[in-house]
Amino acid sequence: MAATKRHLVALLSFLMVLTSLSGGEPSLSALGKKLGTPALLQSVEQAKQLVDYSYERTQARLKEKLGRENVSPSDILVSFKQPVGKTRAAVRAADYMHVTFALLKEKLRHEASRDFNITDVLSPDQMLTIYKATGCSHQEKQTIQCDDKSPYRTITGECNNKRISTLGASNRPYARWRLQEYEDGVCLPRGWTGTKRYNGFLLPNVRTVSNSIVRFPNDKLTEDRFRSVMFMQWGQFIDHDMDFGPGVTATLTFMKGVDCEKTCAKDTPCFPIEIPPNDPVKTPGDCIPFTRAAPACNGGYAIRNQINALTPFIDGSMVYASEVKWAQQLRNLTNDLGLLAINQNFTDRGWAYLPFGNPEGFPDFCPRTNPALNIPCFLAGDNRANEMPALTVLHTLFLREHNRLATELKRMNPQMSGEVLYQEARKIVGAMIQKITYTEYLPAVLGDSISNVGPRAWNRYRGYNESVDPRIASVFTNAFRFGHTLVRPIVFRLDSRFRIQSETPLHKEFFASWRIIKEGGIDPILRGLMAKPAKLMRQDQLVVDAIRDRLFEQVSRIGLDLPSLNMQRGRDHGLPGYNAWRQFCGLSQPRNEAELANVLQNPGLAKKFIQLYGTPSNIDLWVGGVAEPPIRNGRVGPLLACIFRTQFQKLRDGDRFWWENPGVFTPAQRQALAQATLPRIICDNTYIREVPRYIFRANQYPRNFVNCNAIPRVSLFPWKAKCKSFPGRGGRGSPITCSKDEPTV
Repeated sequence: MAATKRHLVALLSFLMVLTSLSGGEPSLSALGKKLGTPALLQSVEQAKQLVDYSYERTQARLKEKLGRENVSPSDILVSFKQPVGKTRAAVRAADYMHVTFALLKEKLRHEASRDFNITDVLSPDQMLTIYKATGCSHQEKQTIQCDDKSPYRTITGECNNKRISTLGASNRPYARWRLQEYEDGVCLPRGWTGTKRYNGFLLPNVRTVSNSIVRFPNDKLTEDRFRSVMFMQWGQFIDHDMDFGPGVTATLTFMKGVDCEKTCAKDTPCFPIEIPPNDPVKTPGDCIPFTRAAPACNGGYAIRNQINALTPFIDGSMVYASEVKWAQQLRNLTNDLGLLAINQNFTDRGWAYLPFGNPEGFPDFCPRTNPALNIPCFLAGDNRANEMPALTVLHTLFLREHNRLATELKRMNPQMSGEVLYQEARKIVGAMIQKITYTEYLPAVLGDSISNVGPRAWNRYRGYNESVDPRIASVFTNAFRFGHTLVRPIVFRLDSRFRIQSETPLHKEFFASWRIIKEGGIDPILRGLMAKPAKLMRQDQLVVDAIRDRLFEQVSRIGLDLPSLNMQRGRDHGLPGYNAWRQFCGLSQPRNEAELANVLQNPGLAKKFIQLYGTPSNIDLWVGGVAEPPIRNGRVGPLLACIFRTQFQKLRDGDRFWWENPGVFTPAQRQALAQATLPRIICDNTYIREVPRYIFRANQYPRNFVNCNAIPRVSLFPWKAKCKSFPGRGGRGSPITCSKDEPTV
């Protein structure tokens, strides 16, 4: 039997060769040979013209739209997600490359009787020609001059890895733990045509999934008895330290120039979400506009990948930025004190606010929320800092902490230059964020899925490993949006006795910088974060309507559906379905409704999923992940726990500047940093004098609160320079030096 099969295969192969020799349809590689270098370069130039024209028209129309009284939520989201600085140049080069591929495929389409992938046509040399001509090779150049002796991170994340200087740098592609699954094998998202079947079934509309699985009556919201609102907020804060996937710069189709807001047709970069029949809120037949995530050059490969505009490391980049020019904009360079710039118009009863401003090319939405006051947006290291007031509060808190540290270091070491003060304070802040995240936040997320002993030991740091890839994985960017299930629809402001001062609907707080300045500063919001419980993630209470239907409503005429956007973004990124990731994590892969009901421990929910998707394999990662019952003492199920453990371990072990890595800090400095806590940072930078010891737990005032005097402070004595007149414990890991006139010990 086996021999017969081998003969048949051989015969078929022989017949195929005969067909090609007898003048039949040319092979795909033969098609590619028809494209000489001049033809390739001509297509690149045509692509550049199309992309540049679309970019220019998009920016002009977006400026006009944002000037209207009523702005659409899609325009807000597009503007909010715009790439800025060097990210824009990197995205433009990638767009040139992908439009070139599309043009070449169109030119060759009439010569092939069947559909084909451009990767099957172009030779490696032809791909390299396109890679260079589009500017991608320049954007991804590897020849970076690194100072291997520098004790400080670069702002861009370059030079962290000595072998591959760009590994972990900003404006690079996401890591891929599993190959992309695009409808055409190259770039089109799953569900693009609407008629293609996956595992025998059509993919459901994501808004339909949101209505069926995610929606719930918000008056039935259940509070989490064991997690505070700060638990939710810290997750968003550190997420903005690790990744930002900007949207495409153009919101007009490259080939036809159609505005993505005005079409329900799928045509790159438009990937709209159609409103289904019987939608409870939105008009059936209408569409939620959605534009694809910005592509990355990705080493010249034709298969689409997306760009991460940030450094992946937990390094405080949301405080300091991930681009050099932006980082300089955040600094106070009027003196030599190493400080970050502060607001020159207002103070929080003497405490500093973030300065006003926007990254280059980023629009200012904040005055729209109260035109009479006309308060601008705050400027921070991440352009999402104004999205929610509690997020702005954490940015403000760490601005103050940096300046407090720099000021104290200067007092202890008068000989220190402003540059060293800035870099040392930045280094300490980054270490504090790492320590808080890994010792307090992640255990609260992962619960019993981590342990301090055995093969799954979490806190046992084994040192830096230059072979570990620290990049953020595309799947993680989607999975970490689990935090949307923890968001409450109300922003609480509490007075000094922790009594309700105000309760404002969240949808009225987006971009409302004026509220922080005019409604008591950051202290009332911080008290609400510490003393109010988070929303409990339950299978029948996934996401509140404040972000499921009313996202950005404060600055637009209608709101967006964040869960739908999450699922559509997963398809846009080419993420495989639920079972593929269960397999990646070594978990069971349910094949039918009964097995899915066993995994979810919920037959009713399993039935809904099967009615929508037909098979568990097709379930979108985000909704499948958040629907799993949480592991004991954690707030995510087994699938998300696996993805988070994998990513955070890579971030730690692949970071040469990790705070526990010997040589980064001295032993005395590490011992001091081990005392770092978020409650202490609040005590040191606000008027708040009572805080909980365990800030991510649900805490009731006054029972779970202590005086700030009971919270240990990080001693900066180990950072004192080792000079005769300034005796201290500098040494290895600390570049603190004496002045030229100062004798050393």
